Amino acid sequence: MTDKTGTPDPWTWARGIAALRQPQLSRRGFLNLAAAGGAATLIAPRLLRAQPAEPTGQVIAGISQEPTVFNPLMLHIEVDEGVYFNIYNPLWGVDPDGNFTPQLAAEIPSVENGGLSEDGLNWTIRLRDGVVWHDGTPFTADDVKFSLELTVDENFRSARRAGHDLLTDITVVSPTEITWRMTQPYAPYMALLASTFIVPKHIVEAAADPNDSELNTHPIGTGPFKWVNRVAGDHIELAANPDYFGEGPYLETLVFKYIPDMTVLYTQFQTGDIDYIGLQGITPDHFAEAEQLPDRVVMPIPQPFIENIGFNMGKPQFQDLAVRQALYLAMDKAAIIDAIYYGLPKPAESYIPEGNWAYNPDLPQHEYNPERAKQILDEAGWVPGPDGIREKDGVRLAFTNSTTAGNHVREQAQQLLQQTWREIGAEMEINNLPPAVMWGDYWMMSEFDSAMVGIAFMVGPDPDTTDYFHSQSIAAQAGAGQNTVQYANPEVDALLEAGTVSVDREERKQIYYQQQEIIRHDLPYLPIFQYAMVEGTKAGFVGYTPNINVRINSWNASEWYWES
Repeated sequence: MTDKTGTPDPWTWARGIAALRQPQLSRRGFLNLAAAGGAATLIAPRLLRAQPAEPTGQVIAGISQEPTVFNPLMLHIEVDEGVYFNIYNPLWGVDPDGNFTPQLAAEIPSVENGGLSEDGLNWTIRLRDGVVWHDGTPFTADDVKFSLELTVDENFRSARRAGHDLLTDITVVSPTEITWRMTQPYAPYMALLASTFIVPKHIVEAAADPNDSELNTHPIGTGPFKWVNRVAGDHIELAANPDYFGEGPYLETLVFKYIPDMTVLYTQFQTGDIDYIGLQGITPDHFAEAEQLPDRVVMPIPQPFIENIGFNMGKPQFQDLAVRQALYLAMDKAAIIDAIYYGLPKPAESYIPEGNWAYNPDLPQHEYNPERAKQILDEAGWVPGPDGIREKDGVRLAFTNSTTAGNHVREQAQQLLQQTWREIGAEMEINNLPPAVMWGDYWMMSEFDSAMVGIAFMVGPDPDTTDYFHSQSIAAQAGAGQNTVQYANPEVDALLEAGTVSVDREERKQIYYQQQEIIRHDLPYLPIFQYAMVEGTKAGFVGYTPNINVRINSWNASEWYWES
């Protein structure tokens, strides 16, 4: 299956890769296999070496953004989760098929095993016995209780309170059992817990300020790897945890190497200085060359991320709907996707990725129409000034747009937008920043004007987007969440709340369809495309498995190893 450019459809490709779990299979080999009928026709698959009995070897994972937040319950971005998945554990995780898999919990709670009441209000979590923190302290239900309560502590910079704030009567029954009651049903909570990493009570509780605990500089978890060191601006080194309760780890050392310049990142993949090229991956302009590299496996992988222009609705120039509508009409989306991204990603109109059960396929389709954009601005009273830049009520239609410095593909898209928006009387200045600055308070506390940003809005496989669109999720207004564009719509708030209470999928689907229609109308974000990120590994690298239900593909590094 190909798209209109002749590029193999990355959604079909990734499903095949995940199913086969054959990292050494070449891209063309896979496509030939798929054309012949799939994995069943592979008569003589090459056998892989069994996992090593003891951790051995090293993987250097190259990433374009720098992890900087190491308490997983604090506000953070997806690159930080690459570290979390390997240092910490949630109660359960989620696999590429959307199935929940036990981690710190001994089993997934259900009505059948007594873990959930019929009405979904009473939860009983049975925990693994014998799990220890990296410093040797036993992990117990007290750590779970502490972590859940920390998420709703008003003095803590929590990544998310919504959902957690429904818990009451949290009771430690024993070191391996905890119960709680929810004040109302909350459909996304199972998915939310799959991305809620548990932190050590004895470490955070010892700090005078939970926002400034030892975890900030020396994270201690229960995960497959232990913290070794961090060289700010360069890399993070982790070492195998010999006491890990789960599968693996099979690597002795895991290094996250931070390379902000996307061209340099790709060059280091070419030369073999890095073994896996992850977050932001290989830019589309290097894809054709990359797939010809010897001893490399390169693949386009679908992601839950939507590339957007996010507007800070706290800024006066973006509070007029006419401005947001006009800027969308003056966005040459087709040119961005086809000329700059080589046709790899799919155009998006929603913040929910295509393929999710709540995705609304009937949203209005984008039209590139600069003349209509000018007309809308004229009708709304935005009058061109002497320099051609429009003004209204003393406010110039001028703003900065920011993203990660060193991402040359995004910079090209920014330059195209700068040109087409200038033609309708909007002045955009490019102000790109190092990742640690861009995605720190500048983004989290809504200090930007507008941003080019890729976001996975959902809670894993669940389409709840309270964290990004509810008015109580605005961190800059003392909320807890990532509504950094400061979007507030009472109707959307009500729909978000209704969508989490209902446990009927069809009812929830209609709620989220309506919510997508409203947000598509309001345009706090201008959706551009759904990601198809190109990632790659060296040949002989075993265990890499893309997972659209998480935000970074180092989620299962405990299963990685080298084929001999």
